[in-house]
Amino acid sequence: MTDDTFLTTEEVIDYLQVNLRTVYRLIKAGKIPAVRVGRQWRFRKGDLDAWLETERRGVRLSPALPQSASRTEAPRVLVADDEESIRELLARTLALAEYDVETVGDARAALDRLRMADYDLLIADLRMPGMDGLLLVREARRMHPTLSVIIITGYSTEASAIEAVNLGVVGYLVKPFRVPQVLSAVARALGDRQ
Repeated sequence: MTDDTFLTTEEVIDYLQVNLRTVYRLIKAGKIPAVRVGRQWRFRKGDLDAWLETERRGVRLSPALPQSASRTEAPRVLVADDEESIRELLARTLALAEYDVETVGDARAALDRLRMADYDLLIADLRMPGMDGLLLVREARRMHPTLSVIIITGYSTEASAIEAVNLGVVGYLVKPFRVPQVLSAVARALGDRQ
């Protein structure tokens, strides 16, 4: 049974938790079906749900999977967080916005990935077992001095925020954060190179 409910652009923004620019990119790329009604777009909810399910199955949540040739031009983002739910949320969110995303569960794994490949952005949790996010940033900067970095944390302190700024971190998000905040921070960090 298909859902014949139609959503407005504003409802789609809320439903997908993305910004207006991302919705227009998805329409232009032919990724989400839309119907033009006058000067506005309408979206069939059933079509969006089917597209989301297809995207969920195609999202790379494991760093061991090879990079898809069709995504080589998308900015590459490495997410390092010890919470699986945060990694999955960020991976899905950024993949929907057409970023090439890989995730790892700790700082050491992030350093291994940074040694093997180039990334445009590192999103790192501040507190992870073994090595914290700020030490990860220091080590990552030694390998890739121009790498953009966003710190995410549930344990923000003034001292950690100051240290992050001193390390050249371009974004600092405190959990719980909303998806639009993440997309906005990533766009700023990458200079919206998409």
